[in-house]
Amino acid sequence: MALRLIADFDLEKDVLPWLRVQLAASAAAGARGGGPGVLENNYECLRVLNVEQNRNIIYTYKDNKGNVFFGLYDYQTKQNEHLYTFEKDLQVVSCSVNREKTLLATSLVQAAKEGRSNELQPGSKCLTLLVEIHPINNVKVLKAVDSYIWVQFLYPHVESRPQPENHLLLLSEEKYIEQFHIQVVQEDGNRVIIKNSGHLPRERIAEDFVWAQWDMSEQRLYYIDLKKSRSVLKCIQFYADEHFNLMFEAPLDISLSDSGFKLVNFGYSDLQDQEELSEHLTLCVFTNHTGSLCVCYCPNFDSWEQITYSVFYFHKGHSKTFTTTLGSVDSRVTKGITFLNLDYYVAVYLPGHFFHLLNIQHPDLICHSLFLTENSEVIDTLPHSPLQSLSGSLVLDSCSGKLCRAFLNQSYLLEFLWNSRLDCERMALLHCVLSCGRDPRRLEAKIIQWISENISACHSFDLIQEFIIASSYWSIYPETSNMDKLLPYSSLLTWDTVHSFKGYWEKLNSNLEYVKYSKPHLHYNNSVVRREWHNLISEEKTGKRRSTVYVRNILDNAIKVISNLQAKNLEPRLTPLFQEEDNHQQLLIGLMVSELRDHLLRHLQGVEKKKIEQMVLDYVSKLLDLICQILEASWRKHNLHPWALHFNRQASAAEFAVFHIMTKILEATNTLFLPLPPGFHTLHVILGVRCLPLHNLLHYIDHGVLLLTEAAVTRLMKDLDNTEKNEKLKFSIIMRLPPLTGQKICRLWDHPVSSNIISRNHVKRLLQNYNKQPWSSVMDKSSFSVEFLPLNYFIHILTDIESSNPALYAFEGHDNVDAKFVEEAALKHTAMLLGL
Repeated sequence: MALRLIADFDLEKDVLPWLRVQLAASAAAGARGGGPGVLENNYECLRVLNVEQNRNIIYTYKDNKGNVFFGLYDYQTKQNEHLYTFEKDLQVVSCSVNREKTLLATSLVQAAKEGRSNELQPGSKCLTLLVEIHPINNVKVLKAVDSYIWVQFLYPHVESRPQPENHLLLLSEEKYIEQFHIQVVQEDGNRVIIKNSGHLPRERIAEDFVWAQWDMSEQRLYYIDLKKSRSVLKCIQFYADEHFNLMFEAPLDISLSDSGFKLVNFGYSDLQDQEELSEHLTLCVFTNHTGSLCVCYCPNFDSWEQITYSVFYFHKGHSKTFTTTLGSVDSRVTKGITFLNLDYYVAVYLPGHFFHLLNIQHPDLICHSLFLTENSEVIDTLPHSPLQSLSGSLVLDSCSGKLCRAFLNQSYLLEFLWNSRLDCERMALLHCVLSCGRDPRRLEAKIIQWISENISACHSFDLIQEFIIASSYWSIYPETSNMDKLLPYSSLLTWDTVHSFKGYWEKLNSNLEYVKYSKPHLHYNNSVVRREWHNLISEEKTGKRRSTVYVRNILDNAIKVISNLQAKNLEPRLTPLFQEEDNHQQLLIGLMVSELRDHLLRHLQGVEKKKIEQMVLDYVSKLLDLICQILEASWRKHNLHPWALHFNRQASAAEFAVFHIMTKILEATNTLFLPLPPGFHTLHVILGVRCLPLHNLLHYIDHGVLLLTEAAVTRLMKDLDNTEKNEKLKFSIIMRLPPLTGQKICRLWDHPVSSNIISRNHVKRLLQNYNKQPWSSVMDKSSFSVEFLPLNYFIHILTDIESSNPALYAFEGHDNVDAKFVEEAALKHTAMLLGL
C-alpha cells in the first residue's frame, strides 16, 4: 500500500496476554478492589485513552461488574502496569498520568444505562479527579460540573530527576483552559502525596476558544478563538520551569461558528455524546523538524458530491484550496477526510475516493504533489479505519488499538513510478521516492533503471536533469536547515512576529524571514560559473591566461571533488571515466565548488566554514556520481566490453543505445551547465565516431553535441589507418580542432596533409614577429631583375630568422614529418599567396 504503517504498540499483542495473567491471578486469589475483575473475553471494552509525551500509553477496560480499570504500557521497558481501578460503572472522558507515574488525572461521566442512579456527585455531569497512585492513596475532586472536561499533564524535558511540581491542563466544554500547579512531597520513603491538596494554585490561560490541539511531543497547545467573527490561530509553548509563552497569533481565512467545539489529541474517548462534536470541522496543525507549519482544514460538508479542503503553508506564506468531485459514494467507507503528517509531505485522503500527497517543502510547484482518484489502484490500498495523526509521523488507529509510525511506502511508490503514464505523476513520484531517504544507493539504481527504460517518455520535463538535481538536493538536505532555500531542488523552478527562540521556533522564524524579506531567488545556479568558465576557455585559446595561482586553486578544487568521490565509491567502474586530465571539465568542477561555497557562506549563518566546504564537496561529488551511475547502469544493461573503445570495429546496437543515453545526459547537463566526469567527452566522441556516418558526426561536432578532446582525437589518429574514408575523417576532425591542439595532433599523423599543415604553421610562426629590415642589409637591390619577391629571397629571410635565435625558432619536428616536404610545401604555399 502507499502508506506503510509500522506498529509500535498493539493492544491485542502487548496488553491482552499480560491482562489475562493478571485476571487469572486475581480470580484465583478471589481479590476484589485492588485489581481487575473478570474480563469474560469482552475485549471490545479494552481501548487506548491517551498517549503521553514519552509515548507511554494509557488504556482502560471494564470488567464484568462494570469496574473501570486503568493500565499503562511503558514504551521504553515494554512492560504493563496497573494504575488504578474505579469500582463504579462509569465512562472515561479523558485521562493522563504524570512523568513519574505518581499522579493520575481523569474525568468520568455516568455510564448510559437505564434505571441506574447517578453515582457521581449530585447535579454534576462530569467528575474530574486527581489520584495519588504511588502508592494508591488519596483522591481529590478537581471539578464536578455539568460539562465535559479533558485533562493533560505537562511533561517538562527533564528525564533524570523527579519534579517537585506537576502541571495539569484542564479544558472545559465551556470553552476555557486552565493550568493547575500541583506540588508533591515524599513521605515514608517513596510514598508521594499532594502538598496542600485543598488549595491547588491555578490560572486561566485561554478563553472563548472553539478548537484546540495538543502536540504531546513538543508540549505545544494550539487553539483558535474568534475575534469579531475572525478566526485567529494561537500557539502556546510550555517549558520545564512552569512558564509558557504565547508564540504567535495568526489569522485564518476560514469560517468557524462560536457554537462549534472541537478537540484534537486530548485523549481518545468513544462517548456517544461526543459524536456531535466530531460532526464539525476537521482541522489540524502539523509541524516538522525543518521548521514547517501547516494548518489542514476541511469544513463540514453537506453532500458527498464534492469535498473542499485547504492547506495553509505558514512557513511559506501562502495557502492552497482544493475541491474534488467524489462521484459515487459507498457509505460503508466514507467516514470523513483524513490528514496525516508524513514529514516532508501531508497526506489527504478519503478511503475509496481520492489520495492527495502534498509536498510541504516546495508547495509552490504543484507538480511535486501527487493526486490520485478512485480510478487508481492506490486508493484501494489505503487504510479504511480512521487514523489520528499525533505528533510527527506517529498515528493512532483507535479502532484496532494500534499505535503506528506512518511512512510512505518506498517500494510501492517505486512500483507505481514504473507503471505511471502521466508526466505530472512521474514528477511527483520521483521527488516523493527520493525524499524517503532509505538506502539511497539501491534507490538510485532502481530509478536509473526506470529512466533508462523511459528515456524519451516524458515530454514536459527532462528525466535525467530532474533526477540529478533532485537526488543531489535530497542527499545534502538533511545536513542543515535552509538548504531548500539555497540549493535547486528541481529543474523547473500575513503573520505576526515570532519571538527569538531556539530549536523549532528558530527554524520557523528563519522560514518566515525568508518569505518576508529575502529576494525571491536565493537558489544557487551556475550562471556565474558559466560566464567565468567561458572566459577561462577564451583565454586559453588566445594564449592569455590570468594568474596561475587562481587557475591552480580552481583545479585543486576539482582534485578534491574527484578524491572525495573516489573515496566514497571504492567499487571498480566499468566505464573508462576519471582516467584522463580533462582540463575543461576540471575547470568547470573547480569553479562550481568555488561559487557554491561562496554562495552558502553568504547565506548559511552560524554554520562552520569547514562543514560548508565538506557539504559543497559532497554535493558536487554527488552530481558527478549520479552521472557515473547512469552510465554504469547503461553499460551493464547492454553488456558492453572493452573493445567498444576501439575505432576499428563495427558499432553494435548496444553501443548505439549507450551513445543515445550519453547524448541525453549531455543535453540535460548543458541546460543547467553542470560538470561532467573527466573522460565523458572522450568516451562520447569514440562512440560517436563508431556509431554515426561522417556527415552526421560532423554535424554533431559543429553543433557542440560532441566535444573533441585531445585524448579522443589522439586515439583516432593512432588507431585508424590511412584509407580514403579514414583520411577524409581525420582531415575533417583536424580542421575542427583549436589551433594549438591541431598542431599537436598533426605531428601524430604521418600524411602529406598533416605535413602541409605543420609547415604552414611553422612559417606563420616565423613571420609572426618579423621586423622588416632595409633591403641593403639583406641583399643588393640591383640583383632583382623581376617585379616580385623571388622565392630565394623568401628562403633567405626564413633562414635568417631561424639562425638569429635557434633555440626559439627551432623546428618542432617529429618522426612522422618529412622535413624536405615541409620545405617544399612552405615554398609552394608562398608562391600561391603571391599569385605566382
